[in-house]
Amino acid sequence: MLRLNLDSLEVIDAIARRGSFAAAAEEVHRVPSAVTYLVRKLEDDLGVQLFDRSGHRARLTPAGAALLEDGRRLLRAAGELECRVKRVATGWETELLIAVDVILPLEPLYPLIAEFDALGSGTRLRLSRESLGGSWDALHERRADLLIGATQDGAASGGYISRPLGEIPMVFAVAPRHPLAAHAEPIPASVVQQYRAVVVSDSSRSLLPRTVGLLDGQEKLNVPDMPAKLAAQIAGLGCGNLPLPLARAALQSGQLVQKQLESPLGPARSCLAWRNDGAGQALQWWIRRLEQFEGYRCWMVS
Repeated sequence: MLRLNLDSLEVIDAIARRGSFAAAAEEVHRVPSAVTYLVRKLEDDLGVQLFDRSGHRARLTPAGAALLEDGRRLLRAAGELECRVKRVATGWETELLIAVDVILPLEPLYPLIAEFDALGSGTRLRLSRESLGGSWDALHERRADLLIGATQDGAASGGYISRPLGEIPMVFAVAPRHPLAAHAEPIPASVVQQYRAVVVSDSSRSLLPRTVGLLDGQEKLNVPDMPAKLAAQIAGLGCGNLPLPLARAALQSGQLVQKQLESPLGPARSCLAWRNDGAGQALQWWIRRLEQFEGYRCWMVS
């Protein structure tokens, strides 16, 4: 009997995103052997191979990719149905998906999470990290119900409500041993272009990927988040703009040197955003609290 169900689709999705059966097992709270058995049983039932296991990462076969493409639509539809049913009954969502842009740290949100938990609403919270256009992509694809820290000018289309969160000051910095550290200021773009930039990868899945502060033809080193970007620039692996609050300690200790550019990058205008197709009690609570929130004030231009 065919056992294609939402549970198996969630496992396949986790393997595709995490790249291994073991990592997927950790995400779905199962032992690796159970995940392996489920996939093999599903492959036997369907009569096709879903994953190519020959390399270091488990990769979808064409058949697996086709299954997952439609499967993700079913998972989103099932999640939305679950939320709608609970909202009708109680007004509170079953789950609230919050995407926090990598330009901001997660830690200031932890007191708010504790405050929300104390409400006893029963709404599960799921935090994710997105970057650049990936934040708006997550909202568009319903991988997120609420964005925190997304760039204000990043919405690709309508259907959203946004509120300014503030402007984050940016600083161009390099390691003291980097060639640009000794260059006369202000440094023209033609000089900066000659050196590799450290950039955070755009996490978009369907929207067109974006870059910030990267010059045409400039070599780049892609990293997954802002702490990795900071570490790479301290290591002298490239140059680039960093949020000043993130870079401040490294600048004060001499691990990084701030340099003035002829065309400096302005502050990053960040915002809160959510879809305008209705909001449950949990989302409304988070919007109200975040509009009064002081936790990110030290990250913003005063």
